[in-house]
Amino acid sequence: MSARTWIPILLTAALLPLMTHAAPERDFKSEEGTVKVSTLAEGLRNPWALAFLPDGKGMLVTERPGNLRIVSAEGKVGAPLGGVPVVWAQGQGGLLDVALSPTFKQDRWVYLSFAEAGEDGKAGTAVGRGRLSADMAKLEDFSVIFRQQPKLSTGNHFGSRLVFDRDGFLFIALGENNQRPTAQDLDKLQGKVVRILPDGTVPKDNPFAGQQNVRPEIWSFGHRNQQGAALNPWTGELWTNEHGPRGGDEINLPKPGKNYGWPIATHGINYSLLPIPEAKGEHVDGMVDPHHVWEKSPAISGMAFYDNPRFKPWDHSLFIGALLSQELIRLQLDGDKVVHEERLLGELDARIRDVRVGPDGYLYLLTDAEDGQLLKVGLDL
Repeated sequence: MSARTWIPILLTAALLPLMTHAAPERDFKSEEGTVKVSTLAEGLRNPWALAFLPDGKGMLVTERPGNLRIVSAEGKVGAPLGGVPVVWAQGQGGLLDVALSPTFKQDRWVYLSFAEAGEDGKAGTAVGRGRLSADMAKLEDFSVIFRQQPKLSTGNHFGSRLVFDRDGFLFIALGENNQRPTAQDLDKLQGKVVRILPDGTVPKDNPFAGQQNVRPEIWSFGHRNQQGAALNPWTGELWTNEHGPRGGDEINLPKPGKNYGWPIATHGINYSLLPIPEAKGEHVDGMVDPHHVWEKSPAISGMAFYDNPRFKPWDHSLFIGALLSQELIRLQLDGDKVVHEERLLGELDARIRDVRVGPDGYLYLLTDAEDGQLLKVGLDL
């Protein structure tokens, strides 16, 4: 066979991992009926987050090594977009969350969170935005609007989720870079929820705005490694979740200026099986207890409220991906109260990194692997 004949074969082979996967639906049992799972796309490299484009134009998907791609509604995976920032793709770092501007149809802003290198070999979380070009091939005029300072991570605990609230403020849920005490330090941005305006400026009504030696971006503090965040569609409140150490994964409802405890208040212990050195107990006066806690860590990640008429049995549920236990967790809510928990899709043996509810009412999941998948999940009614 000639070299010229080999060229198209090699090119085709290179594209195969990113082609639509035509696997049949798989059925899984659940309390509410049969859960049907189809693989929409595969070959994604450690996908971390997705955001739906309007008008059925598919979704943006981040890959932790640094690529941003468009996946069509049919599962066709596009080439990496241009204009994406250089990321620090080491350990847990890389290209992380993606969110669209609330006014995307007018301004076409796409927001990205990512690990950014510092000058001393360490890194921190950064957030930037760029305009999606008319041909949807690149981000134009990308600029960084927020930087976690100081940069302290050697590869761990970046967070980081992006959520716009109803008033257009941008919340960023951050990790503490595996530097426990910094979550309590108000002159640092580790272990915090921050609140900024879409251009990166600080709202004048932030709880610590104007105070000396305090970062004005801070909304709440005392968080460990926040891997999930979503806006409650019925109340408009921000919910976040975070990894505990060995035990003590939490859901919190961050309120302005409040302290959520880490590392002084925790339900977990160190991975060495020894107590957390700074810990004083599960409840500490002056600190807010978790809204919900897992004594045994599932290693929770992306989460989404189910607010769509398509699958009525899932109404008022909160879905959360689990990395360690490799499950999809469904929490049934009565108002804000968690009244029931169901574990789903454990048979997939997949680390579920992100969970989103599509405009069609289906759940869309990303699995964290070098050959990661985009899954579409529904109920057989």
